[in-house]
Amino acid sequence: MRPPPRRLRPLGPPKSSARQRVLAQWRGVDTAPEERAREVSAKSAAEILLQVKKSLRLDQRRANLEVLKVWNHLLDPMITAHAQPTGLRNGTLFISVDSNVQLNELVRFRRKEILDRLQSSFGREFIKKLSFRVLG
Repeated sequence: MRPPPRRLRPLGPPKSSARQRVLAQWRGVDTAPEERAREVSAKSAAEILLQVKKSLRLDQRRANLEVLKVWNHLLDPMITAHAQPTGLRNGTLFISVDSNVQLNELVRFRRKEILDRLQSSFGREFIKKLSFRVLG
């Protein structure tokens, strides 16, 4: 036995309401499609800018630039000569170091100092931990 046929939605614009039909008759013109088109497409400039800002991740990029500026001014030139921040994600600052010797010194002796200075500038919630890696 075959199942009953399914009803397909009609093609074309949706049916007008009784009010719309009366107004169309009174005016002599059906303006419902134009009115619907105007309703759906309107967005405020603020909404569009927020979407663009999120898609470009401008807040994240600005935070990375601020960390880089503070890094170069706040820390010892011996540290900044051999190590540079490369990114910030979920409270972890990623730092690239140019050699294993420098990595060993930073991890063993200078990690706490670097973290304390950065947290005093940005706050404990912004930079929670440091992750070092050798570049190259």
